[in-house]
Amino acid sequence: MTTSTKELHVTTGATVWLTGLPSAGKTTIAYELAGRLREEGHLVEVLDGDEIREFISAGLGFSREDRHTNVQRIGFLAELLARNGVKALVPVIAPYADSRDAVRKRHQESGAAYLEIHVATPVEVCSVRDVKGLYAKQAAGELSGLTGVDDPYEEPESPDLRIESQNQTVQESAAAVHALLTERGLA
Repeated sequence: MTTSTKELHVTTGATVWLTGLPSAGKTTIAYELAGRLREEGHLVEVLDGDEIREFISAGLGFSREDRHTNVQRIGFLAELLARNGVKALVPVIAPYADSRDAVRKRHQESGAAYLEIHVATPVEVCSVRDVKGLYAKQAAGELSGLTGVDDPYEEPESPDLRIESQNQTVQESAAAVHALLTERGLA
C-alpha cells in the first residue's frame, strides 16, 4: 500500500492576521490564499471581519473599546483554530496596535503560530476601490469614524510581511503570504 503525499503532510495550524484599511484587499487576498492552501490539503477557515461582526460581535459599535472587544473575540477564535491544526486567515481592520499585540501574546502563550500581515494599501487607493461605499458615505457626511480617514489606524511597526496590494495582483499578494508560511514551516 502506498502513502500519498497528502497523507504524509503534517497540518500545522497558524493564524494569518491581515490588517489594513477598509478596501485594502485583505479579504480578497485571504480567500485567494485559502483556495491555494486547501488545494494543498490544509484545513483553512477565513474569519471574515464582516461575518464576525454579524454573528459573534453583533451589538458592538465602533468605539475604541468595542473595536478592542471585537478584535479579542476574533483573536480567541483564531487561536483556538490554530491550536487545533487549522490555518485561520483573519482579514480584519484591527486598527489599534495594542489590540493586535494582545492577540499575538495570546498566540505566543499557547504556542500557536501567528503571522501579522500588513496590507499597506494607501488610503487614496482604498477610497477609489471603495468596495462597500464607506469612503463615499464618509465624504457625503453620512458616516463618521471611518478608519484611516476620521478615525485612527495604527500601522504595524514590524509586521511579519508588508504587502502593497496596489503594486501587485491578488495572486501575487497571496503567493507572498504563502511563501512566508512556507519559510516558517507552516505550509
